[in-house]
Amino acid sequence: MKRPISMAVLSLVAAGAWAQQGDGTNVGAQVHIFKPDKVAPTPQRMAGIKAPAGFAVTPFATGLKNVRILAVAPNGNVYASRRDQGDVLLLRDANGDGRADGQPEIVASRAGAHGLAIRDNKLYLVTVKELFVADIQPDGRLGALKMLAGDLPDAGQHANRTIAFGPDGMLYLSVGSTCNDCNETNQENATILRFNQDFSNRNIVASGLRNTIGFDWQPRTGELWGFDHGIDFLGDDEQPEELNKIETGKQYGWPHVYAGGAIYPQSTPVGEIKKEDWKAHSTPMVLGYTAHAAPMQFLFYTGTGFPAEYQGDAFATMRGSWNRKTASGYEIVRVRFQDGQAKSIEPFVTGFLTDGGRTHIARPVGLALAKDGALLMADDANGTIYRIAYTGNAQRAATALKAPAGPMREQAGKGSGVPIAFARPQTQAQGKLAVNSSSFPANGAMPAKYSEYADGVAPALSWSAVPNAESYVVIMEDPDAKPVTPVVHWLAWNIPAAVTRLPEGLQEQPRLTEPDGVLQGRTTHGSTGWRGPQPPVGDPPHHYHFQVYALDRMLDVPWGADRDTLLQAMQGHVLAKGELVGTYAQKQKPQK
Repeated sequence: MKRPISMAVLSLVAAGAWAQQGDGTNVGAQVHIFKPDKVAPTPQRMAGIKAPAGFAVTPFATGLKNVRILAVAPNGNVYASRRDQGDVLLLRDANGDGRADGQPEIVASRAGAHGLAIRDNKLYLVTVKELFVADIQPDGRLGALKMLAGDLPDAGQHANRTIAFGPDGMLYLSVGSTCNDCNETNQENATILRFNQDFSNRNIVASGLRNTIGFDWQPRTGELWGFDHGIDFLGDDEQPEELNKIETGKQYGWPHVYAGGAIYPQSTPVGEIKKEDWKAHSTPMVLGYTAHAAPMQFLFYTGTGFPAEYQGDAFATMRGSWNRKTASGYEIVRVRFQDGQAKSIEPFVTGFLTDGGRTHIARPVGLALAKDGALLMADDANGTIYRIAYTGNAQRAATALKAPAGPMREQAGKGSGVPIAFARPQTQAQGKLAVNSSSFPANGAMPAKYSEYADGVAPALSWSAVPNAESYVVIMEDPDAKPVTPVVHWLAWNIPAAVTRLPEGLQEQPRLTEPDGVLQGRTTHGSTGWRGPQPPVGDPPHHYHFQVYALDRMLDVPWGADRDTLLQAMQGHVLAKGELVGTYAQKQKPQK
């Protein structure tokens, strides 16, 4: 076995070690690189796998190499992705003996194949940058893969995209960060995305999630939960793996804040935002688990194969640490829920670490519910799929659970079906101001470079000064969009009274330093700052309303706020308003 390498030779060391930053940071840490050696899963070693009384852990399939994510069709067929081999396997258990029949069959091949989901007799597959769908044929094989999206963000450190359909019928997709800790230039990194049912558009559900590979919906409440990977190199016991309740519009701290509100010492937020301010905007974790355990697929138990007490609890695979001594993870954990809320995390299946933690026979990744109610777990180290079945006599639930759709639909529909801000009572004003742009004429077509089909840069905007104004607000909306209407493309406020012009290509970040102190909010897409037109290809021209409001005060509204929060704060303080309308249509479908 290789000896662990102390990070003293790489980064930080204990007792006097320090990382000096421009802001005076001085932090000591003791960290290790320690990876238990992989050994063969012999029957003797498998005999050391432990599960609660009444549960049996047996191989479902072996020799599968880098098997990663699992998905089970209604008829019981099992699909498994293999990232290193770039394919999807089909495994069948027609005789119901708990073991796959014969050799698996390759049914799809795409470089970097990873996340899988099944809905309406179709298999969905995601790679690093592409989302595909294929019909499931009667024999379980797949029809031709059709690309639904080809422009997912670049991967960097976290290339393993995962997908799942929510109870609202929408497709959710996790996009990890490109790094251990950095300010992402693409706002879709370190997020969970949501696709419309026709896959015509997508938006950011939540951000500040370093790498939430595993997520699922609590079957009693319909709320979304996920397990996020902690930051590396903070020490053997930092950062804990984070269990989060994920809600639309919330930001979960990464890269500047972690766990229950701890400040990450190395990073610096953009826009001269203070870390305490970033913390105030961040949602802390609900529960933490042992640092560096590496949570992977996350699954609520909804079946009837386990004792009734397990229904509504969740399971997560912990692939195992490389940045800690002693090793953590290499197990399945159970997350206990009470009244729909997480209460504790505890080991469920262990023993994949062997020889006193010096070796391992499995690195758990995939997790799925088999047709008979057993759990299936994929090991991407030795290529085994394990079956965890209950064989005891405890009472089981009579019926399966299904998460309600209401909570996610309500979150997705917030702010839709209302007039544009200009026509709402919160913006009533006696005065008028003139709005114009050097980028396009009034009621004229906007050049393609301002759209998300091209450069996606903000156009220049200017307006007439209003006497006694203390600040200005800019709101840009598209009332022609569907099904969400109007779509918010831009929110900016606390523009100083002396500023009556914003230049082309304004920074897309929460706080600006030029003009200094201007704050920007959350668009319908979920990003912060300008989000260009992106109407469906072939639609008649959409009308984009650039609205400027003069206020008698600065607003105490936090950066990243949504339009309705902004409008509520503006009410009763609007001195004058004006708007400029531009149009945009996309005739040709862009190349993916």
